[in-house]
Amino acid sequence: MAVRQKPVEEQVIVITGASSGIGLATAHVLAERGVKGLVLAARNEEALRAVAEELSRGRTRVIAAPADVSRREDVERVARTAIDAFGGFDTWVNDAAVALYGNLTEIPLEDQRRLFDVNYWGVVNGSMIAADHLRRRGGTIINIGSVLSERTMILQTQYSASKHAVKAFTDGLRMELENQGAPIAVTLIKPSSIDTPYVEHARNYLDRESAVPAPVYDPHLVAKAIVFAAEHQRREITVGFGGWVIGAMGKMAPRLMDRAMEWTGYGLQTTDQRERPGMRDNLYQAREDGDMYSSQPREPRRTSLLLEAQLHPFVTATVLAGLAAGLAALLIPPMASVRRRRPSRSPSSRHQPTVRRTGNGHDKRTLGPGHVSQRGPSEGRPQPRH
Repeated sequence: MAVRQKPVEEQVIVITGASSGIGLATAHVLAERGVKGLVLAARNEEALRAVAEELSRGRTRVIAAPADVSRREDVERVARTAIDAFGGFDTWVNDAAVALYGNLTEIPLEDQRRLFDVNYWGVVNGSMIAADHLRRRGGTIINIGSVLSERTMILQTQYSASKHAVKAFTDGLRMELENQGAPIAVTLIKPSSIDTPYVEHARNYLDRESAVPAPVYDPHLVAKAIVFAAEHQRREITVGFGGWVIGAMGKMAPRLMDRAMEWTGYGLQTTDQRERPGMRDNLYQAREDGDMYSSQPREPRRTSLLLEAQLHPFVTATVLAGLAAGLAALLIPPMASVRRRRPSRSPSSRHQPTVRRTGNGHDKRTLGPGHVSQRGPSEGRPQPRH
C-alpha cells in the first residue's frame, strides 16, 4: 500500500524527548508551521508543561504527556493521550535519549543497561505502539539515531552501541512494514555533533568536563530534517558533513580511524575544566530542562550543504550538472586553441628523403609516399682521385 504523507499543517505529531535540545527545537519549528496538534513527551513534567503553554499561544494545540520511554505503559499512555485529544496521530518522533562518557571498565553495568533501556528500548516501545496505530490510517515513524551508528566513538562506546542498535531496528522495521503492505514511512535521522544540552545531561566518568567534537551544528537543522521527513518519504537523512566524514573514513580506512580516535578521542571530548563532583545528569532522574542549546561557549553551524543535498537531490543534481557544463564551456575553447596552435610538419618536410641502409650495402632513399630510389655504395658520393 502506498504511503501518503499529509502536509504538517494537517498533522498531529508526537515527539518524545521534547523538553530540551532537538525535541524542543522540533516542537518550536512545527508550531511555527502551524501543525494541527502536538503531543510532547518527556520525564520532566514541569518543563514539559511550560513548553506546551508557550507553544499553545499560537494556532497549534499542544498537549504535555509526561512519560519515561523505557516504560512501555508510559508510552502507551502518550499514544492514548493523542488519540483522546485528536482522534489519533500522523507522525511519531522517537527522540528521547541519555548519554555516558567514560571507559567501559569504569562505567557500572547498571548505568550501561539504563542507557539501553532509554535509547534502544524507548525507540522500540515508541515505534511498535506507533506502528500499531498507523497501520489503519497511515503515517510516519521517525527515529533519531546518530552518525555514531556508522562509527563507534571512543569513550562513548555504549551510546554508539545503542545507536547501532537503533539503526538496525529501524531498518528491520521498515522492511517488515513494507513487506506487510503497511502505509507507514520509516525514517532514520542521523545527527552529527549538535549544540544541545547533551553534555550537561550526560553522566560523566572522566576526570574533566565532557564535550562534543567539532564541528557542532544547530539543533534547528535536525528539526528541519525531521519536519521534512514527516512530509516526504526518506530512508535516512544525515545532518552535518563533519559526522558523515567520520563514518565514511571509518569504512574506507577502519584501522586508521581506530588509531586516530585513540590518539585524539580524549582531547576532542573534554574541556580544560575539571569535572565537578556529584552526579548532575538525567540518566535516572529528570533534571532541569527547557534549554535548546548547550551552555558551553561555541558558535554552532546554522547551515549544512549535505543536508540540503539530501532534502533536494534533483535540484542538487541539476545545479551540479550546470556547474559541470559551465566548467566544460570555460575549459574546452582554450584546450581546442592549444591543439590548433600545436606545430606541425611543413609539406616540404614531409617529403624530405630519409635514408636507411639495406642488406646488400645499398642505401634506400624514401622521398615520400610512392617515391623510392636505390643507389649503390658509391652512387652520389665523391669518387677518390687517382
